Amino acid sequence: MIQNNLIGKSVIVVEDDPKIRNLVKIYLKKEGYEVIEAVDGFEAKEKIEQLDPCVLLLDLMLPGISGEEICRWVREDLKSMMPIIMLSAKVSEKNRIHGFRLGADDYVVKPFSPAELMVRLEAVLRRTASRCGKLTFNGFTIKPAKGEAWINGEQLDITHFEFKILHSFMQNPNQVLSRERILDYIYQNNEKAVSDRTIDVHIKNLREKIKEKTPKEYIQTVRGMGYKFVGL
Repeated sequence: MIQNNLIGKSVIVVEDDPKIRNLVKIYLKKEGYEVIEAVDGFEAKEKIEQLDPCVLLLDLMLPGISGEEICRWVREDLKSMMPIIMLSAKVSEKNRIHGFRLGADDYVVKPFSPAELMVRLEAVLRRTASRCGKLTFNGFTIKPAKGEAWINGEQLDITHFEFKILHSFMQNPNQVLSRERILDYIYQNNEKAVSDRTIDVHIKNLREKIKEKTPKEYIQTVRGMGYKFVGL
């Protein structure tokens, strides 16, 4: 069952073994996480910089750039406190201590139980008090505290009302939202200053701004019902 406090929380899985990567992805999606994949250190650095995920699951033995170097880069160059869980076949105490000294929040030895990894991930999030502070869905990221919206690393120039509409969509991905429900979200004090049809204008403008950044059709019109945020 998807946990509401995890919806939109993005996890990047950096693992060159496709079987392990796919298995972890299945479990993450089942728990409601948004999953980003990287097969080597170069792709990991690119996607971390571009998409700013909430959590890093990091294999240490990677082609190109090692997991140790990625961990050091995140902590020292990016100055990021993103939770990092290392995945490694290296079982010695020396290796685990080295991983923690590099800045890892947890160290999981291969082979591991995917179910246990999910529990460890939740524990790391609790310990670090990291709730990410953003919502992510199919390449779209919003940062409610800052009022910012991003698509694949590019910031959208949107109005306050457009941001509020987008926020309501991203809190309810793949669900049909009526105009009335969107209005209730925007005007939570019930002092609605605009009509239902004004919502259509805001959404039209939002769609046009999104299309400037990506060909994806994120917002679908459901005739007679409202709108749905899908990101096809």
